This record gives sequence, C-alpha cells and structure tokens, in this order.
Amino acid sequence: MFKKTNLSSRYSLLLSFVIWFLIISQIVRVIFFIWQYDEVSFNIITVLGTVLTGLFFDIGTISFIVFPAIIYYFIFPNKWIGSWVDKIFIWFFTTLVIFILVFTFFAEITFWDEFKTRFNFIAVDYLIYTHEVVKNIQESYPIPVLIIGVSAIVFLVLLLFYKRNAFKNTFSQTATLKEKSIVLGIGLVSCLFFTTFITNNHAEWSSNRYNAEISKSGIYSFFSAFRNNQMVYNEFYTSVNDKEAFNIIRNKLTDNNSKFQSNNLSIHRTISDTTNATPSKKNVVFILVESLSASFMKEFGNQQNITPFLDSLAQKSVFFDNLYATGTRTVRGMEAMTLCIPPTPGQSIVKRPENQNLFTVSNVFKSKGYNSNFFYGGDGYFDNMNAYFGGNGFTIYDRGRGSVLSDKIKTTRNNINDNEVTFENAWGICDEDIYSKMLNVADEHHKNKKPFFNFVMTTSNHRPFTYPDNAIDIPSGSGREGAVKYTDYAIKKMFQKAKNKPWFKNTVFIIIADHCASSAGKDEIDVANYHIPAFIVNFPQETNQKVSKQCSQIDVFPTFFSMMNWTYESNFFGKNVFNPNFEERALVGTYRKLVLMKKEKVMILSDQKRQSFYSWNKTDNSLKPLPMDKSFLNETISWYQTADYLFTNKLLK
Repeated sequence: MFKKTNLSSRYSLLLSFVIWFLIISQIVRVIFFIWQYDEVSFNIITVLGTVLTGLFFDIGTISFIVFPAIIYYFIFPNKWIGSWVDKIFIWFFTTLVIFILVFTFFAEITFWDEFKTRFNFIAVDYLIYTHEVVKNIQESYPIPVLIIGVSAIVFLVLLLFYKRNAFKNTFSQTATLKEKSIVLGIGLVSCLFFTTFITNNHAEWSSNRYNAEISKSGIYSFFSAFRNNQMVYNEFYTSVNDKEAFNIIRNKLTDNNSKFQSNNLSIHRTISDTTNATPSKKNVVFILVESLSASFMKEFGNQQNITPFLDSLAQKSVFFDNLYATGTRTVRGMEAMTLCIPPTPGQSIVKRPENQNLFTVSNVFKSKGYNSNFFYGGDGYFDNMNAYFGGNGFTIYDRGRGSVLSDKIKTTRNNINDNEVTFENAWGICDEDIYSKMLNVADEHHKNKKPFFNFVMTTSNHRPFTYPDNAIDIPSGSGREGAVKYTDYAIKKMFQKAKNKPWFKNTVFIIIADHCASSAGKDEIDVANYHIPAFIVNFPQETNQKVSKQCSQIDVFPTFFSMMNWTYESNFFGKNVFNPNFEERALVGTYRKLVLMKKEKVMILSDQKRQSFYSWNKTDNSLKPLPMDKSFLNETISWYQTADYLFTNKLLK
C-alpha cells in the first residue's frame, strides 16, 4: 500500500496513519463513482475536480482526527518514549481509531445505499435514536460477520504498520522541541483554517449532485450537519423585506372565502364555507404511509403489481395524481400535514424545541368537537413525535419502551401492549397491528358518541423490510418491493375490518405518503422523487374524481375541510385545490434547499444566499437552467421567509 520510505522518526506511525486514511478515503470515493457510473459526470475536468476536492476535505478531516495525537506527542517527555505507558497508550488508541474509521467507511457505504448521499443530518438523527438504529442494523445486516470483517481489516492495517517499522520507529526515536513545534503548528493551522474558512458547502462545486456528494468527506459532512441542524433563514438565504414577503403570500392566499383578521405580519384568517350546505361531522382516519412513492403504483406505470388495492382505491376516491411531498423525511411529512406549512430550512419543526401549542389541524378538529389521537407502532420518543403530537392536542398511542414525556406535555399516553402485537421489528409493530389498535380505539370513541380524528403513522415500508410471514407472496425481509406489497395488503385488510364497524359509513379515510422511498438524483432537486399519491376515501360516490392539479401535502387538509363544508380559523399556507382561484404549485425541499415549483418551472433557494431557476422536463426528469425570473424568485423567497418568520417569532398559534 505504501511506497517504501525511511520513516525513522517519532511521527512514523502518525504519518503512516494519515497516508492510510487518505488512500482508503479515495478508494471509497472510487466505489461511489463505480456505484453511480450512469449518473456521475466522467468529464475529465469534473472527475479531477471531484478527486482533488475530496482530497482537500479528507485532509481537513484527518487534521481533526490526528490533532489529539499531535498534542500527545508534543507534551509527552522524550525520556519516557518507548516506555510501557507510551506503548499501551499509542497501541490502544491507534487500534481504537482505526476500528472506528473502518466501521465508519462501511457505514458510509450502507448510508449511500439507502440515501445516495454522504453523511448528513439523517446520520446525526440516527446517532441520537440508538435503540431503533442499532436494532435496524442488527435486523438488516449480518453483525457478527461485519464485526469479524472489520476486526480482520484492523488487524491487517496494524500488521502493515508494524511491518513498515512504524511502531518501532515511533517508540525508538525522539523528536526535538523544534520538530514537535512545527508539527503542532501545522496541525493547529490546518484545524483553524478548516474551522474558520471552510464549510461543507464548498464541496458542492459541481452541478452534478452525485459528483458534489462524492467530493465530500463523510466524517466532515457528519459534523457539519451536527453543527447546522437548524438554520436561521435571513442568515443563510436571500430575503426581501418582511412586509413585502407577507404581502405577496397574503395575496396568494386570498380567495373568495377567506378573510384576514389583521393587516400585520400574519396569515391568520377565517375560511368560510360559501355553499350553505350543512357541515359534515364525519369521523376521520388519516394514514401517513412510510415511503410510499407514486412510482410504486400501477396507476403511474409500475408493472410489478405491488399496490393492487391502492390502485383500485385510485378509481373510487378523490385521488390526487399530481401531488408532491414537501421533504424527504417522515417528520417533514408530519409537519406538512399537521401545520400545512412549507418546509423551513434546517430541521423539521416536529424536532425543534418550543414546538408545542402551535396551530395545527388538531385545532380545527377540536373546534368541531373531535378527539385527536396519534398512533405509532414504535416508541414515539423517536424523532420527537410524542412531544410534538402530545404538545399539540393529540392523545398518544405508541409502543412505549421506557421513554418519558416532559411534564410540560399535557396529554395522555397509552401503551400498545405485548398481547396486541403479532409482529415487531426495529421500527415498531407491523402495519396490521397498528391498524387493529386504531380500530379498537375508534370503537371506543363511537361507543362514547365522540367523533374522532385518528392519525396513524405506519412503519413496515422501511429497512429491514420485514413483516409477518405468509401475509403476501414475497418473502419477508427480501427487499422494498415486498414491504410495499405488504403495506398495500395491510391497508386492504384494515378496510375489510372497518367496513364491518357501525361507524364506517360516517368515516372518511385519508391516505398519503410521508415522502418518497428515495429523493436522490444527479440534479440539485430530483423532482420526480417527491411525487406521492394521496386519497380521500368514503365520501359520497359522486365526489370521486382524479385531481390533476399540481399541489402539495400542505393542501390536503384545507381541501378536505372544504369538502366537509366547514368554516374555520386558519393559520395554514395550504389551500383548497377545488377553489377556482387555486394556483397550481408545489413547495418541496431538503433541509438546505427550498423549492417552489409551478408546472414545469422550478426555483431553488440554497444557503449561502444562492438561487437557481430551471425548467423541468417531466419525461426524463431533468432540469435545464433558465434566465432568472425576479417575480418568481421573490414569490419563492416569500413562501419560505414568512413560514420561518412565523415559527421563529412564535406566531404559529
């Protein structure tokens, strides 16, 4: 691996370690190049830029990793070099760090397999929720083989260092104070340089998203995401005057049945029913389905026949066939569906502090006399779900594993007991079991003559893709297609049971995906990978139709409330798609990129106050640059700036 050199100094081992890290990092980069060979740019300049940018960030990464060792070498007395203390300390920490790095390189490969990116804020979340993540790893991968493999690689690396006399030289050679000072100075300057002047965004130099991601260092990206989980809009994004932004958005939200309650920086308004029809008081079962991409359905061209029941529902429901998720995570889907708000930069509001007592769809249901309930098959501590839903008017039903709600959260939490569970994996109980629990709770509410709004979050369509044996004709754990087909099967079975309930005829079912199964692509935003299906089921047959207007998750509940003929208070950015004044658009994003899409035009706001404007070709899912449109840009800015302003200033009440 190494060219034969005379490493006869105290820093032989350190230098060998640095060279090893840089070589392995480039090997991982080559693996990603080969993995995405049909998506990356192989233009010689682009490839060279990717490799050199990657090397630059690898140097920054290794600078931080070895700096504690540099300090150790600087302060450790020469007279004790080679002592048993010196040998134990260096052998132990060298072995430990190599083990961690080898494991991290494997983790990067599995993370790329799932998300097609280097480590980002998702990896940060995974570090926090260790129970679900560790169990998911155990169920998805052969852990004993993985540990043995990592240990074997660590042994070979140490043996290589040993054969190259790196340990021998380190324990037998001394360094002068001048040499120590030079090494310490180089390490300190490098760390300060990368801390002060370099951000992870500098790796995103290529217009090809895959080349930009491959240019990054996974460890550097991880700590960058750790530092920037929440982003203040005005500091990172192009902005306009707040009053101008609100004027633009209030104009977009104005229609013939809305009346704003003030002229200040607010979107609070009264939405009035103008049909003179009697308001409905139907029960509502809302199902947020994990990772249900539109591309899984035959309705959108899939030929695997893995969603037969949902495809049948598309023909007998209010079916949204041109609807887009706001984000790429479950918490983004929850945020969009409950707050009807565009995705603010950084972390989802579901996971932010001070996210209780907000104006959510639960407030609307509560004003109509409903009980709101949240059902989750795992521990709702994950992703802060219990704190968010419990703090915003929902009664909790989850698979408690010992986590405790804050005393500030005034709600009732009900445990899903062992005798109610037939199958469970890392993320929680199977979809059949969570539906059974929901149906039982619905029975209780009906018995007590209390209308209910039941919010169900599913888990089965998630790695390790396991579900009850013999439920469908695809073996459990065999992959995504089986999980999707089981998801479809469980929904069908839930409807079969619900149809026998006395409350069924007076109940509406809303089904929608939280996000797509994948959102990665070679362009800044992969538009097609935000396309999700949505259904409103069990209204009178004459209301069934396919809604082809381009719209967003944030529009589903405002549309549903209009179908119920409700007059209600609103602090929502979403609109009723059936209103004649509805302007087709979708608001989507990542935790850093904020997007407004109108038909085939796409405006993307990026941090560092950048913006890009494209036309989207739906046929091949490509983006083509357009000249900047100032009016379009200001509208895009306004959607996101006002949403961030309202949350930051505690005005989403």
